[in-house]
Amino acid sequence: MSRVNLAEFRTAFVAEADEQLAMATAKLLLIEEAQKRGERHPRAVRDLFRALHTIKGLAAMVGVEPIVTIAHKMEGALRDADRAGGVLPSGAVDVLLGGVRAIDQRVRALDKNAPVPDASRVLLAALDSLQENTAAQGGPPRRLLLDPAFDEKLAPFEREQLLRAASQGLRALRMDFAPSPERAEAGFNINSVRERIGAIAEIVKVLPRAVPPTQGAGTGLLFVLLVTTAATDDDLSSAGGIARETITSIVAEDAPDRSNEGTLAPFTLAPGVHADDDDLAPDAVDAREAPRGTMLRVDVARVDDAMDRLAALLVTRSRIGAAVAKLKADGVDTRELGQIVQENARQLRDLREAILQVRMVPVAEILDRMPLIVRSARRDTGKSVRLELDTGGAELDKSVAERVFPAIVHLVRNAIDHGIESPEDRARSGKREEGVIRIVCVERTNTRVELSVQDDGRGIDREALARRCGRDTPVEDAALLDLLCEPGFTTRDTATTTSGRGLGMDIARRIVVDQLGGELEVRTELGVGTTFTMKIPLTIAIIDAFTLECGEASERQRFVVPVSMVEEIIEIDRARVMRLPGDAREDRDVRVRTIGMVERRGEAMPLLDLAGVLGMVPSEGAARAVVVRRAGEPIAYVLDRVLGQQEAVVRPLVDPLVQVLGVPGATDLGDGRLTLVLDLVALAAPRTRASRTLDAGAEARALPPAPRAALPTPRGAA
Repeated sequence: MSRVNLAEFRTAFVAEADEQLAMATAKLLLIEEAQKRGERHPRAVRDLFRALHTIKGLAAMVGVEPIVTIAHKMEGALRDADRAGGVLPSGAVDVLLGGVRAIDQRVRALDKNAPVPDASRVLLAALDSLQENTAAQGGPPRRLLLDPAFDEKLAPFEREQLLRAASQGLRALRMDFAPSPERAEAGFNINSVRERIGAIAEIVKVLPRAVPPTQGAGTGLLFVLLVTTAATDDDLSSAGGIARETITSIVAEDAPDRSNEGTLAPFTLAPGVHADDDDLAPDAVDAREAPRGTMLRVDVARVDDAMDRLAALLVTRSRIGAAVAKLKADGVDTRELGQIVQENARQLRDLREAILQVRMVPVAEILDRMPLIVRSARRDTGKSVRLELDTGGAELDKSVAERVFPAIVHLVRNAIDHGIESPEDRARSGKREEGVIRIVCVERTNTRVELSVQDDGRGIDREALARRCGRDTPVEDAALLDLLCEPGFTTRDTATTTSGRGLGMDIARRIVVDQLGGELEVRTELGVGTTFTMKIPLTIAIIDAFTLECGEASERQRFVVPVSMVEEIIEIDRARVMRLPGDAREDRDVRVRTIGMVERRGEAMPLLDLAGVLGMVPSEGAARAVVVRRAGEPIAYVLDRVLGQQEAVVRPLVDPLVQVLGVPGATDLGDGRLTLVLDLVALAAPRTRASRTLDAGAEARALPPAPRAALPTPRGAA
């Protein structure tokens, strides 16, 4: 028999396996939470068993034997636990999570067309120990007073639910409903009965049964409802139109009461098996890995190819528009041609939106690994932490999601390691011993989302931070963030598994600001907590952009700025610009040329010369400016002209030799010339850092003592 061609089925297998692995992880965490409360979760055990059975079957179909072996061992242990009503020994979750991670690693290897490693003997021995322990301590089955034909149709977790009813103050009952024309006229059919009985009881199972017509009131059909409830027989009979004599108890009085068995005793591993082995480290999640569950059913490479072809069409459309403009300048009647170009532009915009929607993935899916990461950090630090996710229906482009995920991981790990106090310290300060980390995502506009990581920990001590690095105390949040993101800076004397290398915050800002063209902000209050906020674009492949010009006439150049970054475009009256002492900044070798301060609706903001920032000769007649915000602070860039707004295809600059702060990529606007895409927020960073080094006296001389409301208002503000 010929072997299966893996390449033909790889994409479908990986997509389905990812979904089942995500479900398995979620169910294991539910089981662990139930064990902490001294309870069982038989339904989660059953769902976990089904997920692994599905994975084993799929892996067998495509011939990936290592996955089949691991899933089979896990399935064996869970089968015994399922038969015992969802009882797992304490410590079993760790081994099972290790198995899930081992399967995930082999799925990743298959996806990358790399060799799939054999199943680890250490992991397999641990799973064997788990199965032996579960089987030995599962105990004898308990009895229900049901016909054998009904009893064999019950799943183990359903049987366990009925048997545990007494320990929960409930009764386990059988109710027989026989449909008839008379009952149908009175409004009682199987659907209405289920709805009415379900309001006062929990329906565990509904079993249909063929009966003689006389017993079924002429229909030959009987529905047997198995329920747990605290309601009386009269209430149930009245609600469901069921004869009272058909309501009977189904639990044998001699059934042993094992309601207190939330978990079994801890199991012991086989000789030579060590729990600290890497194969049994279920929480070692690599922040660089792409989030699981974001694979599209259509191969992503095909969607990327469609996006590339769309990008080429946009460039061609720009070239056609330039050609039409040239014909019009030569006196040719281009009205009809112009209408066709405009209609084509609308069609391309609709096509762009359609392709982007295909690439969008829910933020909730991106964060499905986060509970496992928090669990790992909780174990490493010994802290009690609860994770809360509030993502609503927010979505991100898949490429953006893959890039921002490591930044979220670094922020969460830092929050647990540095922000959340130990349970003892929290108790002394009057807080709950369990700390809380919240990840909130909100769509602020149709082009940007705001993702925040909040903790209710100790907050950031600015003075202690400044003393540690020998700097002045950062007063503003932007200055504090610059200090935290210094490469190599850390508040720990020794590195741990979660932090201490001085890289996390620097990586987070480089991802959010440099790679995605977004913003990273921090807000903190001592003793209350800290919030890091990321403002990122929904997509970075094709953007709506302003085309700008700046520089002296002889060397004037054109640039592109994303529309989502620009807050406002204003006119500047240079006569009303408040000048700053020039030598105060030039003597300190600051790249950014600050002209002075300008007022906008009662608010003073710095005015920078865009040409000077880019190392060009400024134009003295420039009188227009674009306003952006960095860490909440408005900053205006003066330039010569705003040429218009259009769609731009951004090609990122990935070569380290040409990467420059504030220039994330380039585009072609249709004339064949390379046009740089500017990140005006990142370009303002040197100015922000330099402003903290200025002498306080010079700063006082730079700004007039008058209140903001008294500043002159520029004319012609747009």
